[in-house]
Amino acid sequence: MERKERSREESPKGAATETSQSSDATEDMCLDKAPPNAVCVALPHGGKPIRVYSRTPAELISTLRNSDISWVDFTVNNIEAEGSDIAAKLGFSSSIVPVILRGYYASLEDRNTELGIMVPAVKVSGFDIKTFPLLVLLRKDLIVTIHQPEVERLVQWSRYADSFIRKLPVDMSQENKLTMMLVRILDENNTHNFEHLREIEEQADGTSKMLLDPKSPRSEVGNQIYEMKHTLITYLNTMWRTLDVLHTLRFGDAELISEDPKMVSQLQLLVEDVNRQIGLSEHMSEVLASGLEVLQTLYNNQLQILNNRMALTITWLTVLGTAVLVPNTLATIFGFVFNISQEWLIWTLSVMTFATVGATYLAYWWVRRWAELPTSPQ
Repeated sequence: MERKERSREESPKGAATETSQSSDATEDMCLDKAPPNAVCVALPHGGKPIRVYSRTPAELISTLRNSDISWVDFTVNNIEAEGSDIAAKLGFSSSIVPVILRGYYASLEDRNTELGIMVPAVKVSGFDIKTFPLLVLLRKDLIVTIHQPEVERLVQWSRYADSFIRKLPVDMSQENKLTMMLVRILDENNTHNFEHLREIEEQADGTSKMLLDPKSPRSEVGNQIYEMKHTLITYLNTMWRTLDVLHTLRFGDAELISEDPKMVSQLQLLVEDVNRQIGLSEHMSEVLASGLEVLQTLYNNQLQILNNRMALTITWLTVLGTAVLVPNTLATIFGFVFNISQEWLIWTLSVMTFATVGATYLAYWWVRRWAELPTSPQ
């Protein structure tokens, strides 16, 4: 009897255990189907660089703890909500992500032991320009980049990150390593931003070609000119804000950024590169503005030629109308006067005179009401 009761008591536990194991297996299968949204390249203590893919920050904790320096890249859909959660789980302040996201295109938050940077990632399609935030978080042994799926910037850096970390000298300071990695990431983002300037120039060339066609709709041409200028101004704004962040890094004396002259020169090269991009963008803006002015002048000349033709046509129609109107009026009056009886002649002439004077006065009053007539030809 005791054996039967024990078997009855143990059977539900076994069933529960099997059920929990099956549910865990189902969850594992679901997790296996979900693609990883993070890549980590780390240099273990005294080892070779390793590359790890994961879905959550918790999976990377052990790797990061056993590494001298690491880089982690996360692709998220909601950068503010998910970015704050990722930062908190990786040891950063939970408020650093919302603070840097308040910036206008770009911002920098220095908290001595950690550094948060937001730089713009530009994506241009036609005249539609979109700016996405690229977040870079730093601490003494870790760099974390967080961005949305639309930002495809760090592909090349991700491919060669392990090789880059392997070539870092062993005796190099931690600040120098972080600064070199940060410069490489910012440089790749700036390079991709600059590539979109070529697409803006190609779209502007298409608009210029449209202006050469006198049959182009004026509303469509005007809308494209506005969109082109808006796209270029937005692009320049992103470059200027990126330059502000680089200046802050260069002269802000952040604790995590190296003060070594070689590292400072690398940041200075980034500043000069962005300045050159801004100069080329402003030069393209001037070229486009001058070209549009010339094309607009040609377009106005075409409109003036059309206006002159219309005026010439109206002039000849007025001459022809006058030539036909005078004999027609005389024929009407003579036919009417000579065929009417004597007793109705005075009343008819009075009505015709009153109608002519009244119609002339009404026409003059209507014109004076809606338009101001000049007092002199000048």
